[in-house]
Amino acid sequence: MSLHLYDSATRAVRAFEPLHPGCVGIYLCGATVQGLPHIGHLRSAVAFDVLVRWLRRTGYDVTLIRNVTDIDDKILAKSAEAGVPWWAWAQMHERAFTAAYDALGVLPPTYEPRATGHVTEMVELMERLVARGHAYAGEAGNVYFDVHSFPGYGALTRQRLENMVTAEEDDGAASDKRDARDFALWKRNKSGEPESASWPTPYGRGRPGWHLECSAMAHRYLGETFDIHGGGIDLRFPHHENEQAQSRAAGYGFARHWVHNAWVTVGGEKMSKSLGNSLVVDSVLRRTSPVVLRYALGGVHYRSTVEFSDSSLEEARAAWERIEGFVRRAVERVAPLGVDTADDGAPLADDGASLAGVDLPPAFVAAMDDDLNVSAALAVVHEGVRAGNTALAEDREEDVRRAVAQVRAMLDVLGLDPLAAPWAEGSAAGRTEAAASSALAVLVDAVIAQRAEARKARDWARADALRDQLTRAGVVVEDSPAGARWSLKGS
Repeated sequence: MSLHLYDSATRAVRAFEPLHPGCVGIYLCGATVQGLPHIGHLRSAVAFDVLVRWLRRTGYDVTLIRNVTDIDDKILAKSAEAGVPWWAWAQMHERAFTAAYDALGVLPPTYEPRATGHVTEMVELMERLVARGHAYAGEAGNVYFDVHSFPGYGALTRQRLENMVTAEEDDGAASDKRDARDFALWKRNKSGEPESASWPTPYGRGRPGWHLECSAMAHRYLGETFDIHGGGIDLRFPHHENEQAQSRAAGYGFARHWVHNAWVTVGGEKMSKSLGNSLVVDSVLRRTSPVVLRYALGGVHYRSTVEFSDSSLEEARAAWERIEGFVRRAVERVAPLGVDTADDGAPLADDGASLAGVDLPPAFVAAMDDDLNVSAALAVVHEGVRAGNTALAEDREEDVRRAVAQVRAMLDVLGLDPLAAPWAEGSAAGRTEAAASSALAVLVDAVIAQRAEARKARDWARADALRDQLTRAGVVVEDSPAGARWSLKGS
């Protein structure tokens, strides 16, 4: 079976067929950098990171565009309240988002355009919509999309215009609108807003509306028609509905497939700002590791709600430690699996071949092709871990080698390979511990051999002194008919 994805527009799982064979273009709505990133933002980032990894693993050349909204009402309001220039406020929080993405092992996008860097494209799109009769100028600096002019308005969310209410935060009652449901393409500056947060247009000075920003950037980097538009399910209306309407009204095909991830809930309720800073990424990472947080957010099907709690983090930690523990034990047994990378950046297996060349279990492939069923895919990972642990216990090294290669290849798709960045630092610590254990074994075996020679020569005083030396070092020696055996005290 080839990849099938749920399309939010048709509300059905359907076969994914890219516009251009072998290439996939994705536009993902990124951060509005008004504040610090919380785990809801990272849930979306991780979900689409897995999609990108799977597409690349199956041979596609993926172009991922993840935008940054660095100008909007909230940024202006919060920066003014803090007494900080709006652009400085946006940049500060953009860096925080980048750090959070990096911490959770989210691959960087192909391009990450900022809204303020694409005003020219926005004005051009706006002029095109006005010329085609789908937009009109209000008071100087205001331009609106005329929802009555486009019969397809409401198609994405399957709503009828007469049943809609405005979802604009501050423009619903604007006196210069023809209809309260018309949405802003361009907004004139409000009283007290900085002049630097506005740009000249043929319709007056102002700044872009949120929806116009994404349509212009998607067109700039992916063209008139592209494969996938993604984001959180809460963006479907009005943001994505408005994006689709204005882009198609401009004569563009726009997105062929819509993919939306579900949100994060706490205590059964959608995560909200009322929860304070407890779910800001930095705060969560003070009580758990980044890889465990990634597992907790990414181990659930992307269309299923993530119920976030201390117990869910504990479950993720236990699951991750089982996986990581097997990989480390297997690596120690069959030879160090390096964290070196091939020329294409893919992690290398123990024989120097890229993990991309490791055959994945058919059940894992079927799960991933079935609308990215990560839950089922992780079940295959854990099955591989159990089989590998059995092979370890039975000293079947070839089976261990094969199992760990497959497990790592599956984890690479999920962004959870312990020997790949950014988790490689932890792997380095594990390899250091393994090397120390190996060195200890060589030294203890040497002392035990000297003791055996002393006993053979009936030099009991030297034999006892060597044993006492090991005891003081925390090494317990037991004599048996088969020879001396040793262990560390308390192990």
